[in-house]
Amino acid sequence: MPKRRLRTAAFLAVTTVLALLVPATGATAGTEGGIPRLTDDHGRVLTLRGWNLADKEHRGERALESITERSLRDMAAQGFDFARLAVFWDDLEPRRGQYSERYIRKVERILDWAHAHGVRVVIDAHQDVYGPAFGGHRGIPEWATRTDGLSYRPHPDDWFAEYFEPAVQAAFEHLYEDPDLRRAQTRMWRTLAARLAGHPAVFGYDLINEPMGRMRPGEDLFAAARRIEATQVTPMYNRIADAIREADRKHWLFVEPTPAAGEGRPTGLGRVDDPKVVYAPHFYNAVMEAGGDYDPASGWLEAYEREIVRYPREHRVPVVVGEWGPRDSSQPNMGRFYEDAVASIGRYASGWASWEWCYGGGYCALRADGRFQPNKERTVRPYAPAVAGTPRTEAYDQGNRAYRLAYAPHPAGITELSLPPSPHGWRIAVDGPAWAATRTVPPGELGRVRVRAARWAGAPVTVTVTGG
Repeated sequence: MPKRRLRTAAFLAVTTVLALLVPATGATAGTEGGIPRLTDDHGRVLTLRGWNLADKEHRGERALESITERSLRDMAAQGFDFARLAVFWDDLEPRRGQYSERYIRKVERILDWAHAHGVRVVIDAHQDVYGPAFGGHRGIPEWATRTDGLSYRPHPDDWFAEYFEPAVQAAFEHLYEDPDLRRAQTRMWRTLAARLAGHPAVFGYDLINEPMGRMRPGEDLFAAARRIEATQVTPMYNRIADAIREADRKHWLFVEPTPAAGEGRPTGLGRVDDPKVVYAPHFYNAVMEAGGDYDPASGWLEAYEREIVRYPREHRVPVVVGEWGPRDSSQPNMGRFYEDAVASIGRYASGWASWEWCYGGGYCALRADGRFQPNKERTVRPYAPAVAGTPRTEAYDQGNRAYRLAYAPHPAGITELSLPPSPHGWRIAVDGPAWAATRTVPPGELGRVRVRAARWAGAPVTVTVTGG
């Protein structure tokens, strides 16, 4: 999503009111409440924490120019191990049936950097307002754009409004329904997966960013979203899944609802028939998208959490939040927002990728000088990327700089901790049938700590990390 311009005033007003009408609740949904966790090939429980990487400004010979090795190195240096990389179909296949070798090699170069720095990558087939046929957006090629001659009017200060332009809605309808465009989309994914399946940095594929569609007379946004998800997006995901599995049977498939789910509304998405599916909703609030502050009393976060868990519980799939983060993180309540958001996502998801790792203003994680934007340093904290066993509790006390992980271990399994650089370093203590490879992390250094359980492990293990 190109988070540079505002959502429509109408969408803001409608979604804000709807969010406020949902009563707040103290109930939360933990991953133990029927939502499975992500696991690796060794059966270890995974937690992914990282950022999106996207270059929407450059294309053709300059495509992906703003994503450099520095991006991966700096992310990893803060302890992040996950990136969602925006890849654009219009650059991959600029002319029907002609795939850009130069573009694929640029994607592979970024994956090489990610692998060198220990970052897992999800390849995101990104689109915004369908693609370059509409106002220079990115995503689906112009040759795959059919508008039925309907009108399109750009909204320079209100980009989300462009999704409701008749030509854009027609283009989505044709993508979902026209047999030749269906074949082109699945062929694109088959080609990309065949090329990237063997790369060690690849963790999965996000099948399309924020799918939208055509509203029918009498439908509001939410009714249209549920119908589109049920009757068009779900079949599309199953087609793409089948195409990817012809080339790659190993990696995870990430599937998204429409953006309407971000306001705590039910999704109509159906089952995707594959054993390695991840539900990947986005986590945005209309008020904050317009540059406003977080209101802890609004009930929005509670409503979102209460609704977002329904799909993964019903279909027994893990959750990774594919995008989240405010446009202006300097507002007075944003410190509270980051604490509330990280805690909420941790109750139901196996991880997240914030929007976006770049150097500048707005949504960028970092200023141009490399320092974090206000409050975004709160995403940097100790966590366990891999737990060899069943996690029981995991908590971090920001004020006291104390982290605690308790789990029932697998015999001889290796649990991994990520401890970000701290001016005071870290001390690690282990209670139970396990031991840490190191008991201290020096000041200013990133800690990658391995905790190995004994072969006879049966009792619980507790790992406590405190500031040095």
